[in-house]
Amino acid sequence: MSAIAWTAAGSLAAWLWLLLGQGFFWRTDVRLPPRGTPDDWPSVCVVVPARDEAAVLPESLPSLLAQDYPGRAEIFLIDDGSSDGTGERARELARRHGGLPLTVGSPGEPPAGWTGKLWAVRHGIGLARARDPEYLLLTDADISHAPDSLRELVAAARTGGFDLVSQMARLRVESVWERIVVPAFVYFFAQLYPFRRIGVRGSRTAAAAGGCVLLRTDAAERARIPEAIRHAVIDDVALARAVKSSGGHIWLGLAEGVDSVRPYPRLHDLWRMVSRSAYAQLRHSPLLLAGTVAGLSVVYLVPPIALFVGLAAGSAGAATAGGLAWLLMTATYLPMLRYYGQPLWLAPLLPVTAFLYLLMTVDSAVQHYRGRGAAWKGRTYTRPDAALDER
Repeated sequence: MSAIAWTAAGSLAAWLWLLLGQGFFWRTDVRLPPRGTPDDWPSVCVVVPARDEAAVLPESLPSLLAQDYPGRAEIFLIDDGSSDGTGERARELARRHGGLPLTVGSPGEPPAGWTGKLWAVRHGIGLARARDPEYLLLTDADISHAPDSLRELVAAARTGGFDLVSQMARLRVESVWERIVVPAFVYFFAQLYPFRRIGVRGSRTAAAAGGCVLLRTDAAERARIPEAIRHAVIDDVALARAVKSSGGHIWLGLAEGVDSVRPYPRLHDLWRMVSRSAYAQLRHSPLLLAGTVAGLSVVYLVPPIALFVGLAAGSAGAATAGGLAWLLMTATYLPMLRYYGQPLWLAPLLPVTAFLYLLMTVDSAVQHYRGRGAAWKGRTYTRPDAALDER
């Protein structure tokens, strides 16, 4: 067999393992677990860190104010040094829409070693402690919630015995680039952190989606949240790991009624979203970067290349192995496209999207070694462990 045929065979073997041995990551039926009605509805404080979010708050904050929750609930929006009137816009929306009580706080500039978002979360949790809530809902300023979102999250956590329940918000897919890049973003995330494994006690897999995390207050205290993760690059994953390692039972799945309203109309916008934290995911390791580039190439790029080269060169082995690997890749991507309501003909284009992610990852490393750090809304984090993850 030729080198391309052997490489294609390796890619096919990788896809067979991914299909059957990676927690069925490609399935999209991991939704909120079975839940009943709690005997009583515990108090909840909603903490919303926000920096320069005046443009998206009219689409998101009213959905929190309008939560149909049977227990006591209150919202703490923490204005993290915004320059666009985020705090006043939040107060205006609360006056106009009514609903749950809203407090707007400001934490001041974060001290060294803290990311701005987690410093704002710390301030919000501090304000919430005065209300002695049993649960905290940590949600981003660009997330819109269905009216029953809080009720369903609490019911799932209370009746399922979970210390943390998180939903991967459904991201916006309206522009051409959003349709190409966004479903793959969630697909790759699930491949790294299979949802089915996260909820299994004793499993080492831990992750959350920072846009929607319901957390028991005593679990947060045991895990020292957010102090223990104050400089984490990818704060949602770090939070889940801290809670799970402290004995907490966690759960993550795809959202029902939790949507991001943040637009990413251009490739440049999506590129920045991914490249900001991609190299941090690899712990700023050149060795892991090289392995990631090689792995993405073999798993996603080799199948179509092997198919076409095999057909052109008359190599049945290369063409067959490449074609089967590409077929498995396409099949595993179809459920995510259905979840996002996208045309299924996008599935065979996954190698193109994977190549874009490969370039974004390399660019993330280049920016790191140029000393630019991670820039986010006017702040630049130059320390390797002090960048900020945003979705």
